[in-house]
Amino acid sequence: MSIQEREDLTQDDIVVANLSRRGFLKGLAATGALVIAANWGMPSAFAAAKKNVFGADAMPHGWVDSPKVFLSIAADGLVTFVCSRSEMGQGVRTSLAMVVADELEAEWEMMRVVQAPGDETVYGNQDTDGSRSMRHWFEPLRRCGAAARQMLEQAAAQQWQVPVAECKAQGHKVLHAASGRSLGYGELAEAAAALAVPARKSLRLKKPEEFRYIGKEATRAIDGADIVHGRAQFGADVRFDNMLYAVIARPPVYGGTLKSHDASAALQVPGVVKVVEIAATPLPSEFQPLGGVAVVAGNTWAAIKGREALKLEWDDGANAAYDSPSYRQALSKAARAPGKRVRNVGNVDAAFKKAKQVLEAEYYLPHLAQAAMEPPVATAIFADGACEVWAPSQAPQVTRERIAKRLELPVDKVKVNVTLLGGGFGRKSKPDFIIEAALLAKEFPGRHVRVQWTREDDLQHSYFHTVSLEYLRGALDAKGQPSAWLHRSAAPSIGALFGPDPKHQGPFELGMGFINLPYRVPNLRLENPQAAAHTRVGWYRSVSNIPHAFAVQSFIAELAAAAGKDHRDYLLELLGPARKIDPSSLGDSWNYGESPKQYPLDTGRLRAVVEEATRQAGWGQELPKGRGLGLAVHYSFVTYVAVVLEVEVRTDGALLVHKATMAVDCGPQINPERIRSQMEGACVMGLSNAALSEISFRAGQVEQSNLHNYQLARLPLAPREIAVHLVTPKGEVPLGGVGEPGVPPIAPALCNAIFAATGKRIRELPIRNQLMDWQV
Repeated sequence: MSIQEREDLTQDDIVVANLSRRGFLKGLAATGALVIAANWGMPSAFAAAKKNVFGADAMPHGWVDSPKVFLSIAADGLVTFVCSRSEMGQGVRTSLAMVVADELEAEWEMMRVVQAPGDETVYGNQDTDGSRSMRHWFEPLRRCGAAARQMLEQAAAQQWQVPVAECKAQGHKVLHAASGRSLGYGELAEAAAALAVPARKSLRLKKPEEFRYIGKEATRAIDGADIVHGRAQFGADVRFDNMLYAVIARPPVYGGTLKSHDASAALQVPGVVKVVEIAATPLPSEFQPLGGVAVVAGNTWAAIKGREALKLEWDDGANAAYDSPSYRQALSKAARAPGKRVRNVGNVDAAFKKAKQVLEAEYYLPHLAQAAMEPPVATAIFADGACEVWAPSQAPQVTRERIAKRLELPVDKVKVNVTLLGGGFGRKSKPDFIIEAALLAKEFPGRHVRVQWTREDDLQHSYFHTVSLEYLRGALDAKGQPSAWLHRSAAPSIGALFGPDPKHQGPFELGMGFINLPYRVPNLRLENPQAAAHTRVGWYRSVSNIPHAFAVQSFIAELAAAAGKDHRDYLLELLGPARKIDPSSLGDSWNYGESPKQYPLDTGRLRAVVEEATRQAGWGQELPKGRGLGLAVHYSFVTYVAVVLEVEVRTDGALLVHKATMAVDCGPQINPERIRSQMEGACVMGLSNAALSEISFRAGQVEQSNLHNYQLARLPLAPREIAVHLVTPKGEVPLGGVGEPGVPPIAPALCNAIFAATGKRIRELPIRNQLMDWQV
């Protein structure tokens, strides 16, 4: 197992100190602490890879592994690690700290974590998305910890006047075996801080058998105790004396503008201080606010009541006619006609003419909202020509730059303090809500202003997951094997946020389980029809992998049924023998930003997770009437995940998921406990997507307003058991991703299980009431 190529860490156990950067640095100066840092960077989450530059090297601001920014050791030996990735429940603060602590030879109970402010010139790239925090930071942080360890050994050698080779760091102290002497890290911190950082080539990294935390199960979560006891600070926990609170009435239709407003009644609401108009952003809006009217008050309730009292008149603009049923019809029409050809193998038309049997299916997935537990919230202050904000942000540098541009400030006059995120799922990569707070703070110089989104705001003004219609047509030969495969994927693109609507999926969207289809079909054509965007489409956990996996894995099950063959056997036959496929040979120019040589698409690893999941689930067993097993597998974020769901559909249409069996190959496993927990969460979220959740539009406006009509999985839908099996790949492979890959196979596995239980084929999400008449 290669140490140079490892993947996603999680967050486990460190008490988080909520220190300001100024206070933190002041404290270091007072104690003479050793300061150690790593600096990293990365490009926009879904940008195409630069030519011959991949991974962390391709990210804006790159990475830095010099031990002069990210670690400090106080005189009492307490080690503080500055985490530059945002914590939103995925455990990144624990996982990254584990890597540093292991190479540093630190005792876990002596580790603490603080959150870095947004500043990529110091910390490197800070975007927390794409399931790549561990993949990109494992090696730099190993070097960071190893460099600190060697600096401590060198400081001890100088104090004892012995060769440094005789000094060994172990268990939070440096030992000199010949004399039996030892010095604690706190005793050596000041001297070590004055030393030069060792050259990378001179670093002595641990061997895998020497790891104490990496790959182990027992490390406690750094933030766990603080979160459980309510001491951790989320965005909604930020408080200052004399602060103001604001809510905003935004255009009900994307791209709409304010024609007029009457604030007289709002100003009569006790506690309301001022009503402020926020200018609308011309489309495409990118990450800028939608505009509208803000009600600023002494408390949130007064602001909400003041907003209710506003009299508003809107010009709904070009998207006023956006209607989900009619848009679905338009997508279907587009998908039934030839589209932009993105991959073509053999002669599909000729194969269909010779086919023994032809199947076609249309799969539909609606818009989804991230609906994080903590709705968007941000606090800002503007004073002396500078702006400071506190917010749950996945992209603090982007936030900093957009605030600077909107307020016409130098970037160094904007400070972004990152709190814990009460969920993110891609929504909090977009800083529109933080910019709103900055704009309102400028209206009240010297006072903190908090912008609070309600759940209604969150659901009706999000960056929604794309609506998608997938049309597939397959030809079977006399042996039941697929001789031709046609797939048209029609969905509005995230690209419409940033420029003229491309009306076609971008390379990163096509590379999420569509163009990089790894199955052995002699005649294959993939097309991308046009689909215009009429709302803000943004990334959502696993992005376009969700509709692509739903369609492909459902259709393979349909082909197997038509051929009269077992679904698992048919799937493995389609995958064929183990092969390592260059993604670029499939037309995938993105490959999650990773090197196609280092990260080929490995059908052997796909086969392995299918075999493990089905073996562990007891595939082929006889089940009672109304119960069935469903299988799906998907490759995403350079990780391989297979799922088998055992479901029951009762005669009243009630859906029960008895067990979810997941097999995961993410390469080397840095924090196994967090890998499992991420898969468990992905399973429940995937069930929400499939069974319940839907954002629909009528007259340009979102129809859902809160969790009563935008439903999420509750206990009755959650599996009674989730078993996650970590598959160790053969040979040396690099780190994969963990946060997102568990979501895509859930929906098709669920629908395939429903078919096995009832004979009813589900092609439209959400499932909701489609099971009521399954026995009729």
